[in-house]
Amino acid sequence: MIREVLKMGDPRLLQQAQPLDQFDTPELHALLTDMRDTMAHLSGAGLAAPQIGIGLQVVIFGVDQNPRYPRAEEIPHTVLINLVLTPLSDELVEGWEGCLSVPGLRGMVPRHARLRYQGYDEKGSPIDRSVSGFHARVVQHECDHLMGILYPMRIRDFSKFGFIQALFPGEDVIDE
Repeated sequence: MIREVLKMGDPRLLQQAQPLDQFDTPELHALLTDMRDTMAHLSGAGLAAPQIGIGLQVVIFGVDQNPRYPRAEEIPHTVLINLVLTPLSDELVEGWEGCLSVPGLRGMVPRHARLRYQGYDEKGSPIDRSVSGFHARVVQHECDHLMGILYPMRIRDFSKFGFIQALFPGEDVIDE
């Protein structure tokens, strides 16, 4: 089922998500199906459970061919639960971000260039990956949702935040 994505201003997006305590349940599989359907319908690169009103530490992400990210590297489709992020350097890289919960806007956001993420898949099997580039950006963006953080809260220079049409006039940038 395709779910409605909460929009900026909904107080549920500012809450801390709770750890999941049971894996491989029918309820978790139903949630993941809804998240995948919603993410695919909106051509997203990732989705966090809080974005659809579920306050659990569950994110999904992955990119093959995506019209919103035509030049993006491929990212394996991943379910990540009860995650921990560890920066692998102090280097921050700024990049444009958008969000399904903040439609029509983009902003320049600093993110760690390299990081390690650990957590569990839907069956409770451990995941431990070190990543960089767009992969690292997507993971950090989605994990922010679990802490009640939306990407505009991370923007340093608000001259690089605005509506897509104003920031990229004449370009074919796909809206959230």
